[in-house]
Amino acid sequence: MGYWGYYVVGRSPRPLADCASLRAVRPELTLLEDRAADWQVWECPAAGEAAPRIGSMNRLARETGAPALFGYVLDSDCVVVEAAAPGSGAWSACLAPAAMAAHLGEDARVLEDYFLPPGDAARRAVAWAAEAGFTVPSAPLLEALTAVAEPSAETHFFRFLDLLGVVER
Repeated sequence: MGYWGYYVVGRSPRPLADCASLRAVRPELTLLEDRAADWQVWECPAAGEAAPRIGSMNRLARETGAPALFGYVLDSDCVVVEAAAPGSGAWSACLAPAAMAAHLGEDARVLEDYFLPPGDAARRAVAWAAEAGFTVPSAPLLEALTAVAEPSAETHFFRFLDLLGVVER
């Protein structure tokens, strides 16, 4: 069994765990990384498929005045990405779409019922990054949105953050 849990990413001079929008999961949040320019990555593990309600990235973006996102990792196979920025609003995508489709099962719904198509998600990711003050190309983001998560979804998610411009110190 792989990792299940959230990574919450935002920019603020104060700890994201102090934000009212994350109050419901505050006891479960642990600071994982302080990244450059006040960016923070917090972790909120889940017990298997029982995911805590992390809260709204729209609300977190409004509260911090900066773009925010979370990545919900499913069994180290794939990642649900929900992102928001104060000006450009919210969008959702997935990393490792083939693995995500397998997690969704064989009902009548398809990935596009839940997530933006990869090309649209890459465009929204570029706009998100721009609102965060970064200029990033869309091609590597599109590639990340369609690639297999190797060696794990967690590693893939952190590469995606780097592509968005949210880099380590």
